[in-house]
Amino acid sequence: MPDPDQSPIPVQQAKELFAQWKTAPALVLAVSGGPDSLALMWLAARWRRAFSRGPQLLAVTVDHGLRPEAAREAREVKRVAQALDVPHRTLRWTGAKPSTGLPAAARAARYRLLAKAARASGATHVLTAHTRDDQAETLLMRMLRGSGIAGLGAMARETEREGVWLARPLLDVPKSQLVATLAKAKIAFADDPTNRDTRFTRPRLRALMPALAEEGGDSRNLARLATRLARANAAIEVLADGAERYLALRDHDDVSRFGFDVTAFAGLPEEIRLRLLKRAIDRAGHEGPAELGKVEALLAALDRAIASGERQARLKQTLAGATISLARGRIHVDPAPPRRGKHV
Repeated sequence: MPDPDQSPIPVQQAKELFAQWKTAPALVLAVSGGPDSLALMWLAARWRRAFSRGPQLLAVTVDHGLRPEAAREAREVKRVAQALDVPHRTLRWTGAKPSTGLPAAARAARYRLLAKAARASGATHVLTAHTRDDQAETLLMRMLRGSGIAGLGAMARETEREGVWLARPLLDVPKSQLVATLAKAKIAFADDPTNRDTRFTRPRLRALMPALAEEGGDSRNLARLATRLARANAAIEVLADGAERYLALRDHDDVSRFGFDVTAFAGLPEEIRLRLLKRAIDRAGHEGPAELGKVEALLAALDRAIASGERQARLKQTLAGATISLARGRIHVDPAPPRRGKHV
């Protein structure tokens, strides 16, 4: 019996992959020229042809200006898109490129340009070609960085970014199945050498995958683990929502401030207290999301102060543009004063 992971995607599976976006007015397809994104475009175009009225498709290729081959690959994507009757645009990342953190900067620029194209075309979603293999690698990367349970849920099927929705219809599909789909359709694809460049983390982890698979850590099992962790995280978020409402009902202080009654807060499980504290800091602060490790350290300091039993226990710290203070039986979280600029 043939291995389904090595077989082309059948028609019924293709319909199911895109079914939830059937009523969208327009969809942007992020197509780089590699096998994953070309398969995304081919599958989406075939799915769209089944409807007399359905979302308009626009394929967008982002040329980061980092490889001389990129312009030629964009032209090849345009040729395939035209054959599929899908409009195509190439967008370029212009300006100076950072000397460090290049992959993250390129990724941010890519999403920024894709979102801009989506807004201009009236699209509600940008569809990317992240696969089960990508999900497994993301989980490994976040495990090695010590991410919390929210991060270990890896990539969600849909997330909001830059004012539009990013959708990942191929998140449960192995890359090998997409390659087989293109082979059957007789569509050639580009080989990006940066996918094997061991100067970067993801390619180094990718090289380890065969050895991990021999021990049971293949992409299927790792992606399944990410799904289970995401499910657990969603349940904890519901509990955190309930705890937030519980604290609000008990709180008769100034409702314009973020804060908690110490006695009620201390009685909650540690994970819930951690999430509530991070939520309050992210809302009140002005320096971006607070790092989990720093919030953990702050919570430990609060717990020590509370556990001391002193009636006038006090603590004051600043984190992520928010000031967190413990005084008179209450934890307050307020916007911190702007940092003073350094004088030369």
